[in-house]
Amino acid sequence: MAHSNGDAAGGDGEGAPVPRPLAPARKVALITGITGQDGSYLTELLLSKGYEVHGLIRRSSNFNTQRLDHIYHDPHAVPSSPRPPMRLHYADLSDSSSLRRALDAIAPDEVYNLAAQSHVAVSFEIPDYTADVTATGALRLLEAVRLARKPMRYYQAGSSEMFGSTPPPQSEDTPFHPRSPYAAAKVAAHWYTVNYREAYGLFACNGVLFNHESPRRGENFVTRKITRAVGRIKVGLQTKVFLGNLSAARDWGFAGDYVEAMWLMLQQDQPGDYVVATEESHTVEEFLQAAFGYAGLNWKDHVVIDKKYFRPAEVDSLKGDSTKARRELKWKPKVGFQQLVEMMVDHDIELAKKEKVLVDAGYRDPKQQP
Repeated sequence: MAHSNGDAAGGDGEGAPVPRPLAPARKVALITGITGQDGSYLTELLLSKGYEVHGLIRRSSNFNTQRLDHIYHDPHAVPSSPRPPMRLHYADLSDSSSLRRALDAIAPDEVYNLAAQSHVAVSFEIPDYTADVTATGALRLLEAVRLARKPMRYYQAGSSEMFGSTPPPQSEDTPFHPRSPYAAAKVAAHWYTVNYREAYGLFACNGVLFNHESPRRGENFVTRKITRAVGRIKVGLQTKVFLGNLSAARDWGFAGDYVEAMWLMLQQDQPGDYVVATEESHTVEEFLQAAFGYAGLNWKDHVVIDKKYFRPAEVDSLKGDSTKARRELKWKPKVGFQQLVEMMVDHDIELAKKEKVLVDAGYRDPKQQP
């Protein structure tokens, strides 16, 4: 006996199954500066949320992808495997054509501009390059996003260094007073982003992130320089560490927490600018005390002040007011100052132990410091 149309259409009969709704398309993100500290943490976050992630990297004689090694899948290793969720592409913020080609080929939903010449002290040595990549590079990318074939949401990585000599606490309404070529370039990138938002209607956000650290921080940044020294001193590979201004105060947080704020900015209904900070400030000396003390060492026995590490124009104190981010993004830091320091010291003691194995076996010069 034939089923009625009603049975076949979906009641309790044995007709054709009811079609399931299609799964939403995977979001696509493009990250400049993907090989850096923030880029690696942001990549992990986006992959955990089901994104397909693409990163732009510069051509170099040496590989600089070690922060991504635990994520990267060689497409040649398993040719039959599905398309990898993270892919790397050659491009450069100094080359407009490469940026436009990348956007056309990848067609991302979200663009995170994290790339920069990001070392403050080095920016005094190479100011032209710093301005070209950090400021004009952002402008080139914004123009590429504006001319893209589909709408894209854009995140611009700002810096608390933009506030410079303006007294703390610093919020979205605090005037900028940059004290380095790096900070001045970041201010330019900030206002380019605001301008493209207002002039062309781009969904473009600025994240003014205060200092954020991790075991993946570059070893020429003061926090990582300190924790690397702690590890090497603890295992007998080093006795002294040379530093500059110990009275400079910074608002230090964990980079893994801060990339979540970046992502949250691009999920809002309207674009805006946000300060991201712990709202606590500590001096370099306090960081020394916490790091050396945690390892059972006295920092005064090992630290030597070297005038060459003083900046031509110092930034004395930075402390963020992240009220807006906490209210609108529902964001707050999870890792506190002491926990951050201990995380970095633990990592660098283990790293130093591995170094010592190489030194003891004669594969590395014990005088060679990072």
